[in-house]
Amino acid sequence: MELSNEIKDSVHKSVLCWLATSSVDNIPNVSPKEIFSYCNDKIIIANIASPKSVENIRMNKNVCISFIDILVQKGFQIKGEGRIVTNKEADFENYKSILEEMTEGKFPFHSVIEIVPLEFNKIIAPRYFLFPETTEEEQIESAKKTYGFIK
Repeated sequence: MELSNEIKDSVHKSVLCWLATSSVDNIPNVSPKEIFSYCNDKIIIANIASPKSVENIRMNKNVCISFIDILVQKGFQIKGEGRIVTNKEADFENYKSILEEMTEGKFPFHSVIEIVPLEFNKIIAPRYFLFPETTEEEQIESAKKTYGFIK
């Protein structure tokens, strides 16, 4: 499935993403990932310290990732199939160059988690539904107050 410009913009505006995996015994694992982007309609995540995520994906390729702009409180959930791309594979160098731009080389990684999207869902804060007149600017101001950015 193709990543829309809206999804790509959302990836760039999100500080963290949350990757959900599951073991072969259906034991879930969710962990935050800081270094992520996209390439060729796939989500890519630097495997900096993700042994459980990698182990689970090797046994069960079904994954879910979510990311939001914490101030606007909008983002996406993507369900798909995960794969571990090691430094011995052709795609690795291309993925590495994209992700190293974000890390400035400060976080070494020897594999990348690649996610092929199969389903997209928007994430939108309930405030937008409960108070339809809410603008993104109002939501940003509210979030800044809630999170202590302004007093």
